[in-house]
Amino acid sequence: MPIGQDFLMELKYRNDIESVVGSYVNLKRRGSNLVGLCPFHNEKTPSFTVYPENGSFYCFGCGAGGDVITFIRQIENLDYLEAVKYLADRTGLQVPEDGYDASMQRMKAAVLEINRTAARYFHACLLSPAGKPALDYLLGRQLTMETIRHFGLGYAPDSWDGLLKHLVSKGYREQDILVADLIGRSKRGGYYDRFRGRVMFPIIDLRGGVIAFGGRILPGAEGAKYMNSSDTPVFKKSRNMFALNFAKNAGGERMILAEGYMDVISLHQAGFTNAVAALGTAFTAEQARLLSRYTKEVVVTLDADAAGQKATDRAMGILAEAGVGVRVLRIPDGKDPDEFIKKNGPSRFTALLDGAVGDIEYKLFTASKDLDTNTNEGRLAYLKRAADVLAGVEDSIARDLYAGRLADKFGVSKTAILTEAKQAARQENRRRQKKQFRELTAPRPGLPPEERTHMRAAGAEEGVLAILMRNPDYLDFVKERLSPEDFVTPFHRRVYEGVVKVLEEGRAFELSLLGGGFTPEEMGRIAGMQNKVVSQEKAAEALTDCIRVILEEKEKLDAGKAGEMPDGEWEAQLQRLREKKQRGI
Repeated sequence: MPIGQDFLMELKYRNDIESVVGSYVNLKRRGSNLVGLCPFHNEKTPSFTVYPENGSFYCFGCGAGGDVITFIRQIENLDYLEAVKYLADRTGLQVPEDGYDASMQRMKAAVLEINRTAARYFHACLLSPAGKPALDYLLGRQLTMETIRHFGLGYAPDSWDGLLKHLVSKGYREQDILVADLIGRSKRGGYYDRFRGRVMFPIIDLRGGVIAFGGRILPGAEGAKYMNSSDTPVFKKSRNMFALNFAKNAGGERMILAEGYMDVISLHQAGFTNAVAALGTAFTAEQARLLSRYTKEVVVTLDADAAGQKATDRAMGILAEAGVGVRVLRIPDGKDPDEFIKKNGPSRFTALLDGAVGDIEYKLFTASKDLDTNTNEGRLAYLKRAADVLAGVEDSIARDLYAGRLADKFGVSKTAILTEAKQAARQENRRRQKKQFRELTAPRPGLPPEERTHMRAAGAEEGVLAILMRNPDYLDFVKERLSPEDFVTPFHRRVYEGVVKVLEEGRAFELSLLGGGFTPEEMGRIAGMQNKVVSQEKAAEALTDCIRVILEEKEKLDAGKAGEMPDGEWEAQLQRLREKKQRGI
């Protein structure tokens, strides 16, 4: 019986992989993921990883992996349909008889309604006597009551089930509240509020719906400083921005990318209503593409510490790749925007914005960090770093201009600087290509015979699939250059066809959408591909390399069969290869 994709997605959200796997495996958080001892083979050092962001698991020891359905199939020794029914029964779902229902749309509507009711509850709590510490904190940050109401700020009481009781009293089901990620479930089966004792920041989408929450711990309290909603049927943190619902209407052609919720809110209160922030995750390519719809330029103003500088470098690269102009705001003495505005006023901050530097100038400025350029050794070290910066500048005019400025400032020839930059560019390009290709094409354990025979092609095929799963925007690019018949290995051909089918339907790739067409062992291999480390900044370059290798290997394979082919068939094959090469492969 075919099972509708909407039902499968709802099944996944009701059975979040962290709680399902956590009932069998003792998991410990490691960054954004969780690790534990693999339940499918004996090990003493944890190699079993759960990825909540995409709802998958993978063991680097034995290669087991997949989605929550695959996990239940293996751990409970069930077939695909039995595992689906097991998870449906676990959360009170009815498996549709005809393989189709509209349950996902109903689920999304229910989650949005629950979130809206929760936001009103949090706001009311902030204005109640119990919320006085949180309100005092916000007023102490010099936010006005008008700003607090405008952003719908609230307070989650330090209670185990205050929100849960309130929502249940309004007629909402515990299972739906769990899907909204407002409550968690203990190992004993009970429920508890996820957000407790925190200032609450509703996250609102472009249509005005409350899709998620961020919560800040009160000063002096124990716990993580910030807690954010996990992905739900209505929210994916990598594809939304805080305050974009307001910033998109600010007018002008510039937006400000700030560090976090409070920075953005303070900027809006000061009149800079074009400020936005990422949502508890590193800035993503999806967020850059989202911003590109509403602005031509982004001014990045992140923290001045090492982590903030790294985040700035990353954001600049991603925004540039999305075709958005980028400048960087340097605030004196490493202050954040809120602190600077309170001390110097909005007009001085406007002047800072107008003087924000371009990405090249920013990188050349930061290259001097920890160097004394008054000494020959310091100048030499800086110029080598500056040459590395210029090596990454594709615009030859800009590269020539900045090389000239450096030459004038340090008394060296522009030719010497440009020569050093070209050499650095060649070295970096070779190093990056080798590293990217090596990571993408690293063979997995337990390869079938045909993949061991065609290791180079199999590795490149995995690379294409890994990038395509994470970057649906590349679908047309890949389809123009690769057909399923170009895949040397039958397994990768099947995966490619499955991924393309999902993306052609306008969905983001999810393992669950492959349905029951793959065995648990095959799902493990697909999960391994999905969780490969891929540099998003260089994904297009790596994708082109992998496609080139696939076509080269296919041409070699076909050439070996040429003697067995009729003349007409071999000529047609050659013509197909010529056409693909003409398209840039």
